[in-house]
Amino acid sequence: MVDFTLTDEQKNLRDLAHDFAEKEIRPVAWEYDKEGTWPQDVIDKAHEVGLMNTHIPEEYGGAGLTYLDGCIIEEELAWGCSGIQTSLGANGLAGAPVGLGGSEEVKKEFFEALAAEPKLASFCLTEPGAGSDVSGMRTKAVKKGDKYVITGQKCFITNGQYADYYTVYAKTDLDAGHRGISAFLVKRDDTIVIDKKEDKMGQRASNTATVTFNETEVDARYLLGEENKGFKLAMMTLDRTRPGVAAMATGIARAAFEFATEYSKERVQFGVPIAMHQAIQFMIADMATKVHLSRLATWNSGVLLDQGKRNTLESSHAKRFAADAAMEVTTDAVQIYGGYGFIKEYPVEKLMRDAKIMQLYEGTSQIQRLVIARETLLPRRVSEPEAVTA
Repeated sequence: MVDFTLTDEQKNLRDLAHDFAEKEIRPVAWEYDKEGTWPQDVIDKAHEVGLMNTHIPEEYGGAGLTYLDGCIIEEELAWGCSGIQTSLGANGLAGAPVGLGGSEEVKKEFFEALAAEPKLASFCLTEPGAGSDVSGMRTKAVKKGDKYVITGQKCFITNGQYADYYTVYAKTDLDAGHRGISAFLVKRDDTIVIDKKEDKMGQRASNTATVTFNETEVDARYLLGEENKGFKLAMMTLDRTRPGVAAMATGIARAAFEFATEYSKERVQFGVPIAMHQAIQFMIADMATKVHLSRLATWNSGVLLDQGKRNTLESSHAKRFAADAAMEVTTDAVQIYGGYGFIKEYPVEKLMRDAKIMQLYEGTSQIQRLVIARETLLPRRVSEPEAVTA
């Protein structure tokens, strides 16, 4: 029987995350957005109370929470501010390839470091000439003895300016397309240069940077999985992180829906609150449905992972629907506010800007449709996740 009734422990996690978002994130979110500054104080507090690195196994000092648990937390924190949540949650994206493909020695070293202190890690896949077309990447890794030497540039890297570690994808066979990509865990050193901090439309409290690797040496033991199998590792990683992105989109949409609902009860036009007008009621109803279905799709994609099943189709459904729904809901929220929705003094303007990136990162909405079409037209019978050899 399918049952999404939360356990008492999950309800407590949701309350903890919501309380943190309400007291520590929302009061500062709009100022961080305005200035585009780094929320180190919030990161430190979130690490202290256990709202970062939730998927790190207990044997490495983490909480060992489930994927569904993570989705519940991420929705609440994104309700507070999705930019700050992106900063808090990026370790999960960078850490997934390590968990999937790292040796026991590397996993212990990496995860224990993240669990002990509020250190950050960045996922380095996208390049100026290789976004959705991963096979077009030009960053290369050349093996020299017991080391690899990485040279190349990555862009749009979350937390790139502040990261202590990077999971880097590079070509180890330049002529093999996506079959020539390998993945590495890289510690920050002087050969890694931050070339640019992006000035973004939304999620301005998160750091997005261009990172260049200038003949960066990496011990061969930090190769994640097998050489030339990095593309597969990246796709498996995104299956595991897209539920979290969908949860963030749900949090953004829910925040906009709540603001718009309250405003519609207060704003009087033609002698009555605008909530009394059917045109507004239908908009509110559509917003409520989109938030509700986004959450259900998100939870379903997370539960499949917790059951040990492959969730490629479901995670793409969730990410695509929740991201598009967040854009639609926040746009309608601005519409309900009318002219005031276009003014930075009012909260929904920020939420609309924040929502847009949900349709772009970790696979655009168009890429999700390609995945959904492929999975629908060429369905697989494999229900278990594919193994990656360390």
